[in-house]
Amino acid sequence: MKRWACGILILALSLSALVGCTTEKDASSQETSAPYQGSKDEKYVMVTFLSGIEYWKGAFRGMEEAAENLGVQAEYKGADQYDINQQITVLEQVIAQKPDGILVTAINPDALVAPINKAIEAGIPVVTFDADAPKSKRYAFLGTSNYDAGVIAARELARLTGEKGEVGVVTVPGQLNHEERKAGFVETIQKEFPDMKVVSIQDGKSDQVQAAQATSAMIQKNPDLVGIFATEASTGVGVGTAVKEAGKVGKIHIISFDTDKGTLDMVKSGIIDATLAQGTWNMGYWGMHFLYNLRHDLVHPVIDWKTAKVGPLPPYVDTGVSVVTKENVDFYYPDK
Repeated sequence: MKRWACGILILALSLSALVGCTTEKDASSQETSAPYQGSKDEKYVMVTFLSGIEYWKGAFRGMEEAAENLGVQAEYKGADQYDINQQITVLEQVIAQKPDGILVTAINPDALVAPINKAIEAGIPVVTFDADAPKSKRYAFLGTSNYDAGVIAARELARLTGEKGEVGVVTVPGQLNHEERKAGFVETIQKEFPDMKVVSIQDGKSDQVQAAQATSAMIQKNPDLVGIFATEASTGVGVGTAVKEAGKVGKIHIISFDTDKGTLDMVKSGIIDATLAQGTWNMGYWGMHFLYNLRHDLVHPVIDWKTAKVGPLPPYVDTGVSVVTKENVDFYYPDK
């Protein structure tokens, strides 16, 4: 009986050791074959302009959440002014640090082409978001279909004005996303609403004070104005301020863009009739995943896509918009 018990004990110990080795080997194999578990040493950087505005917070929050899921670092950098040269300088500084990937919004479609291409040639993956630089070698762009957003804004403003009357636009000339929003709006008014006319297009300079001044001048010059489309948040708040000061709330309908607190407060109070919410979180979250996949060479649409000159990612991803009104505005406040 003792020999039998001893044999069973030896066999059990042997099996235990074998299972332990197998488990350890399997764990090691799983660790090395887990492609979506990065290293804390990896750093991916988001680069913006007007870096202090609330708009970018949603995008970076999405990037941070993706980075946390992937086990890597996300860092935020940006030019604090609406200045092309300043953003180029910030991007150049980021490139010099050799991060594992860059997610950048382009203040101008052409101005950032050279530094973006420089990063790509240095082996740093670059994806653009929100505002594109399509002539660059960036791998993909995630953002709103801005022309379609302009179409939605035109139809919403037409509904509010009974499809008649004079309307205006306050925008940011020269920035591709704003140019597309303006084009979608203006062309839709011209094609679909014959009793409406765009009588004024003003530069809001992406600044509340400047936008308010431009709007005041627009109202004075066009006393029959019934609606205004503002193509971004700071501009929208400026438009709302001018309309309120002119005593025209409810008489001049406003469609704005984005969901910063100032805009949401004006929607809630009825100064701004509606604003278009972009999928900023999606831009940051999926932009981070795109960069990670490129950095780890996880995408292979064809064998050796670089030599074949085949894009490894979808070149354009529409992250969509939704219409925010007084009825649903509370859902868009952060931390509610």
